[in-house]
Amino acid sequence: MQKVLGLVGSPRKLGNCEIMVKEISRQITVPHELNLLRLADFNILPCRGCYRCLPLGKQCVLQDDLITVLRAMCDVDALIVAVPAYFLSANACLKRLSDRGLSFYNHSEKLWHKPAVGIGVAGVAGKEGFTLLCVQSFLKLILAQEKASRIIYGALPGEVFMSEKNKKAAADLASALFGPVAQKFEPSCPVCGGDTFRFLGNNRVRCMLCSISGNMTLEHGLPAFEMNRSEQIFFENRQEALKHRDWLLGMKNDFIEKKAVLKKICMTYRQEGQWIQPPEKTPKGNRK
Repeated sequence: MQKVLGLVGSPRKLGNCEIMVKEISRQITVPHELNLLRLADFNILPCRGCYRCLPLGKQCVLQDDLITVLRAMCDVDALIVAVPAYFLSANACLKRLSDRGLSFYNHSEKLWHKPAVGIGVAGVAGKEGFTLLCVQSFLKLILAQEKASRIIYGALPGEVFMSEKNKKAAADLASALFGPVAQKFEPSCPVCGGDTFRFLGNNRVRCMLCSISGNMTLEHGLPAFEMNRSEQIFFENRQEALKHRDWLLGMKNDFIEKKAVLKKICMTYRQEGQWIQPPEKTPKGNRK
């Protein structure tokens, strides 16, 4: 019996993200049990960038719910991630979790190449912005193996399944989760499979998923990409991921060595500007 975790990135209960995860689960032919986790229910604090979670055996020092979410991700055989588009991007709860990605490295043995599918749900056709890129990036950064990912459309709760096209999308994602990686037919990055690029001029491009640069040419009227594989791709294999962790630890050591010089630079800016402070919280008993 396989165990599947549905990460729901929407605060809506029984909204389109939740029912899409459950429909995918219904159509998975492999015997499995479905666990569900709504990210908005968990307190995930912003990363401090202190790097204290990087050494082997260490955990994040922030006292929040991250370890519960991490354990849930580690203790299953596959992942389904669904997130709604908010203002042309993925809901912030997904980004807040991925920002804590330094903590994932010490769980890389359990997370590496865990099969996963991703869904972005947008309310207006064509107005998803870079939601799908956010979903794909999240799957890469948690070291999972992205089997397939899709954007589907539906604004009102339940509206996604007023379309048979979306039922077919759920079936395709269900087949992909424990099956082969879905084949891409559109032009894409030959390194990571990403299909979002920044154009740098003179036919140079950068893949927005793996951040590798390269060149674009036209072949039979379609874009073709030749990417610079000498650049670091820290999620191409587990060894590269751990190498990236070691590089970050090296950066921390470099900071310690240069701390006095760096502090001197920063202190020259200390007195500039006026900070706006958050309002003081009023005790509940004193509210009028």
